[in-house]
Amino acid sequence: MYTIKEVRAALQSGETTSVALVKKSIETFEADKSSDVPLNAFLEMYGDALSKAEMCDREIQEARASGTLDALFEKKPLLGIPFANKDNISCKGHTLTCGSKILTGYVAPYNATVINRLEAAGAVPLGRCNQDEFAMGSSTEYSSYGATRNPINRAYVSGGSSGGSAAAVSSNQALFGIGTETGGSVRLPACYCGIYGLKPTYGVLSRWGVVAYGSSLDQVGIMGHTPGDIALPLACMSGADFYDDTSADLPDADKLKNLKPYENMSSLKIAIPRQFLQTKGLDEDVKAAFDETREWFKSKGAVIDEVDMPVLDASIASYYVIALSEAASNLSRFDGIRYGRRVDNEKGYDELYVDTRSEGFGPEVKRRIIIGNYVLSEQFSGDTYKKGMTVRARIQREMAELFKSYDMVLCPTCPTPAFKLGQKVDNPLEMYLSDMYTTFVNLARIPSINVPAGKAKGTDEMPVGMQFAGPMFSEAKLLQIAQVWENDHQGCGIPLK
Repeated sequence: MYTIKEVRAALQSGETTSVALVKKSIETFEADKSSDVPLNAFLEMYGDALSKAEMCDREIQEARASGTLDALFEKKPLLGIPFANKDNISCKGHTLTCGSKILTGYVAPYNATVINRLEAAGAVPLGRCNQDEFAMGSSTEYSSYGATRNPINRAYVSGGSSGGSAAAVSSNQALFGIGTETGGSVRLPACYCGIYGLKPTYGVLSRWGVVAYGSSLDQVGIMGHTPGDIALPLACMSGADFYDDTSADLPDADKLKNLKPYENMSSLKIAIPRQFLQTKGLDEDVKAAFDETREWFKSKGAVIDEVDMPVLDASIASYYVIALSEAASNLSRFDGIRYGRRVDNEKGYDELYVDTRSEGFGPEVKRRIIIGNYVLSEQFSGDTYKKGMTVRARIQREMAELFKSYDMVLCPTCPTPAFKLGQKVDNPLEMYLSDMYTTFVNLARIPSINVPAGKAKGTDEMPVGMQFAGPMFSEAKLLQIAQVWENDHQGCGIPLK
């Protein structure tokens, strides 16, 4: 495992090249694709990745010859660094399918803002990664390309919906990866794959060029082996965007460029919602890791209080009401006429519409569209959707009030470690409960990071993750706290099998 900081130093010294990094990833991808049990993290490597890497190497060589190497890396802090992209984030000239048959053959005509900003910082888009269809899932089993396996143990899921990006980073096929999440789809696969995963404040990363699932909840997130591997890309990507009216600048972004450990750990006040301690289905190994994490904070001098927030019991219900309603609306455009692959027939427009969506969408997407339309139907919208929005508003108010007295919230990322492939794919309600600790973050629009917190003894030693959540725009502080954790734990020593 190498960090961005280490690879950047090797690029500057000439010890390695961007071309060598990209070639290594391509070789690993090709070898894995032909193996008996492929990881299926990358769906494809971008055809222009090598040419972009060559351009980076030329820039480095010219700057070295002219004595301006330091200035070049100051201007382009990710120069030559390859990264993994999710299949729902537009990368100009490359296929984008959202893991769905209905977008077969679609080629993105422009870059998403986050891709533009990473390329402006010198980063090289390596390829597109697998995901649950239209980002709807918690295991990356709902993909038309097949499931992504967990690199720690390939009999297990990688988490979802950004499981491809998480597996690519965890298996060292990419130095960092970007994904999206609506209710935990970056933090959950990061947890299952034993890496760090950040969901920023809503609006900090532009959504322009990202295919929508639930527009009021969606946010681009970042995954890496260390907090620093997240902090630098975040600094490069963050900020208001003309094309996204919901975007916002990130205060303290300069602190992210050279991340330092948090210096005042003894001053921290940490809240633990009592509702999360009383959850049925919390795995014993996850609970043990949570107790160890709490003791670690206490050893640093932090004050930890259990707080009562009954509204959190309704967070997952509120989340699914809102997310599925917005999904039904957003996906209505994929009808074979305006967008999406068409299934032609001679029966008429209604039949064309039905056949296109029936063949183009997978079972989980259909399920969520049906539920979303049911919730939005005239006889139910007042009773269900508006109540979901009311609960969301209350969660936002209560979390804002909580953060007047506390620096962060501590809780597990997932109630269980990764489960085996196929274990929950036919039980959607059980699958939805994987998000019980993550959805409140998206509803409240606050940032949160998954940190690797050891291994579960009872499930083939699969990774366990803990979650640090803070008030809006506290990304720098959370990453600095996570850096203290990393310095003490060094990724918890999670091995690849």
